[in-house]
Amino acid sequence: MNPLETPVEYLKGVGPAKGELLKKELNIKVFGDLLLYYPFRYIDKSKVYLIRDIDSDIAYIQLKGRLLNLTELGTGSAKRLTGLLEDASGKIELVWFQGINWWKEKLKIGENYVVFGKPNLFNGKYNITHPDMDTVEEDLLYNEPLQPYYPTTEKLKQKGLSGKTFGKIVRNALLQTYNHIQENLSASIIEENKFLSRPDTLVNIHFPKSTALLEKARQRLKFEELFFIQLELFRIKYIRNEKSVGRVFDKIGSNFMTFYESYLPFELTNAQKKVIKEIRKDLATGKQMNRLLQGDVGSGKTLVALMSILIAIDNNCQACIMAPTEILATQHYRNIEKFLKDMPVNVMLLTGSTKKKEREVIHAGLKNGELNILIGTHALIEEGVVFKNLGLVVIDEQHRFGVEQRARLWAKSEISPHILVMTATPIPRTLAMTVYGDLEVSVIDELPPGRKPIKTVHFFERDRLKVFKFMKDQISEGRQIYVVYPIINESNKLDLKDLMDGFDTISRYFPLPEYQISIVHGQLKAAEKESEMKRFLEKKTQIMVATTVIEVGVDVPNATVMIIENAERFGLSQLHQLRGRVGRGGSQSYCILMTSYKLTADGKKRIETMVKSTDGFEIAEMDLRLRGPGDIQGTQQSGLIGLRMADIVRDEDVLKRARATAANLLKTDPELTQHENQMMVKFLQTQNKQWGQIS
Repeated sequence: MNPLETPVEYLKGVGPAKGELLKKELNIKVFGDLLLYYPFRYIDKSKVYLIRDIDSDIAYIQLKGRLLNLTELGTGSAKRLTGLLEDASGKIELVWFQGINWWKEKLKIGENYVVFGKPNLFNGKYNITHPDMDTVEEDLLYNEPLQPYYPTTEKLKQKGLSGKTFGKIVRNALLQTYNHIQENLSASIIEENKFLSRPDTLVNIHFPKSTALLEKARQRLKFEELFFIQLELFRIKYIRNEKSVGRVFDKIGSNFMTFYESYLPFELTNAQKKVIKEIRKDLATGKQMNRLLQGDVGSGKTLVALMSILIAIDNNCQACIMAPTEILATQHYRNIEKFLKDMPVNVMLLTGSTKKKEREVIHAGLKNGELNILIGTHALIEEGVVFKNLGLVVIDEQHRFGVEQRARLWAKSEISPHILVMTATPIPRTLAMTVYGDLEVSVIDELPPGRKPIKTVHFFERDRLKVFKFMKDQISEGRQIYVVYPIINESNKLDLKDLMDGFDTISRYFPLPEYQISIVHGQLKAAEKESEMKRFLEKKTQIMVATTVIEVGVDVPNATVMIIENAERFGLSQLHQLRGRVGRGGSQSYCILMTSYKLTADGKKRIETMVKSTDGFEIAEMDLRLRGPGDIQGTQQSGLIGLRMADIVRDEDVLKRARATAANLLKTDPELTQHENQMMVKFLQTQNKQWGQIS
């Protein structure tokens, strides 16, 4: 067996108990997994402090001294083990609250130890809590100037695998596997970038001989991670462009022209015109279009999608729009019906609530080609939904759909339908390159004429009465208001209580019959939600108290105020999405962010960003910096190699270099059949990557 694939419990220093914990706690199953579990910090081992030199500015210190005593104190949760360490300059207390029995057995009074930890000031004296301890003999085993420290867990610490001692088992894994570590980059890429070999990269990321070698190892690993993502995305794009056949929509016919000349609700912005040109060009090539359309809420994406759909209809094809929620699907249906007015285009809506009789009409119309546009939710991918001639698929908020769901939609057409993916979540450039690199990207970066920027303000609880007065003033002018409460889990009754408490307070300040209030949350049935939203849309209620279920969907031009309660509990992108629910008409709109006084540094930064900017891309960049990329593609999306070392915000230059390298490689060897590129194909296969043809 290849040592890299040997189960971790067979490694010296691990054994069955630790092996089981490593699998459960860190998903480390084989020797090879340990090599890819990188340190998060390195300590300069050449520096040993004297106890008397400790001050509050030192984050972590290394001491050498003799253990004078060990004492067990307290009971129950207050139980702790203390030890006294002495060097030539003084004494310091060491404290353990966990793993007490293990430390009592390990430590010997009178022995000399090398101690590492974070000094804390307590009652005027310094102590070190949960220090790493090695005998001087053990410490000599680590003769590197830079000592690696690994992320670990309390359970592993109790088994002796602390951030420092973890290095022992990694060292054993490297000794066992060094000669079996294979290259995953071609000789020309290694030479061009002056990279270390892969075995030496892994040695120096764990046990660097110098800071220069550590940096070289980091650079190679960052490049690798980003390069293989780009290579996969370009490869998917190549397969689609070369192997997939798309319908040729070369005709701009009567439906498109009639709509453009007589039904267009307002003059297209330059950004919309540019995007429509890009789409028209794609549709005429005979290759399957795969385009991502980004644009803020209210930027006119639906209008662009409709004009693309009319091109498909003029070329004797059907089209569909798939949205993640019934509310949003219904919104699209209403908007498109309104846009088309009395044009001879047949549009229908299919969701989970569609009645059986109506479904039969839809199914028949799809099969015989009389139904031109079908708008719906996941219901579109059901087996009974059969198109006569599906030519264009529009997907709204793509990140909410899994690969498998989308594949089932593609399968409804013998020739691959053209794909237009829309998102109101602005995607930062680096993220778009990393996640959507296989798609062509269009951006609508202008709002339609007559739209005023939304004014955003931040208030604390003490300003509540001022906010209620402002609400009354807006209502007296005939305006409507959203009040949104955070809800993390729609089945969590504790969070629902926030909304119900808020509803009670608002009801007291805005009493019947003068004021009418709608309430919408995730525990209502679809019909109840629909009814409440309809009341608000028809101006029968002035205030809508809701959770984030209204984040996408409701388009109420008369709503001019969005109040977000506990705004600090929302992410930046979500705050921006919610703010986009107002400002849909010509009147001045407002977004009021209500927070508690206790704001974290990140929470404060989010609120400041919202108050300062209405630019979705600027907000998305800040969100990425604050939160990191996270699980960008969602749990159902396959296709991204995990980033352990690279950071797509900080390492944008590495990302660009990796992207250019992947593009150049596929220009010269698009099928990756050349001998020197075989190890890259092999590496991707070992990563269990799917070279899918789905965007």
